Amino acid sequence: MKLKDKVAIVTGGSQGIGEAICRRFAKEGAKVAVVNARSPKRGQAVAKAIAEEGGAAKAYRCDVSRKAQVQGLITKVRRDLGPVDILVGNAGVMINKPMEAYSERDWDVTIAVNLKGNFLLAQAVVPLMKKRKSGKIIFISSIAGTHAFPNALPYCASKGGVHMLTRALSAEIAKFGINVNSISPGNTATPLNQHLQDNPEFVKLMASYTPTGRAYISVEEMAGAAVFLASGDASAVHGHDLVVDDGWCAM
Repeated sequence: MKLKDKVAIVTGGSQGIGEAICRRFAKEGAKVAVVNARSPKRGQAVAKAIAEEGGAAKAYRCDVSRKAQVQGLITKVRRDLGPVDILVGNAGVMINKPMEAYSERDWDVTIAVNLKGNFLLAQAVVPLMKKRKSGKIIFISSIAGTHAFPNALPYCASKGGVHMLTRALSAEIAKFGINVNSISPGNTATPLNQHLQDNPEFVKLMASYTPTGRAYISVEEMAGAAVFLASGDASAVHGHDLVVDDGWCAM
């Protein structure tokens, strides 16, 4: 087991990539905090499923864009599961519209969850990790942070910010034994983009962009990348963005 007895927080853990990471971390021996904001029942269902499979998990509700809630989350996880070894910032929002159709709220919500939320989470755990001189922080970014997509301006901007958050934070705290990295998924089949999966023309276009000919990657494939970055195997990996995209960026 690569993560035996480690305590891991996974935001956006009730579905999609986050759920897959929670389940895989638990199989690797971690005690997992399954965090979501909008549907406590979904988070509880994931934690229950992990327990039924012999793992250890507990569900928490937290809006990562609110500092008080983030601080409260860390306090509860430390009380219930122990010191935080691994943080996965995965909570995300994607709103697809033409540029002129976005409201100010669309922009604010996207940046608050996708970028500010990861900053607040890191700000809450870094002092604790510094004291222990160890820790793994993984932000889930996107190839949209380096490759432009139409009708996704706030999302692309937020994910570009996550890339620099990863690098800047790594440059600051690597000396404390803390690894900060990100994962950039390509098109991954999740509830967040179900509306795009339901569009046959979009699916055909996406398949044409990868050398594998696949339009969508599975969430389980993303979980494997997260395990690597969260484990001792990645002890010398700092400030890196691990692209998992079926070769999209190579094309």
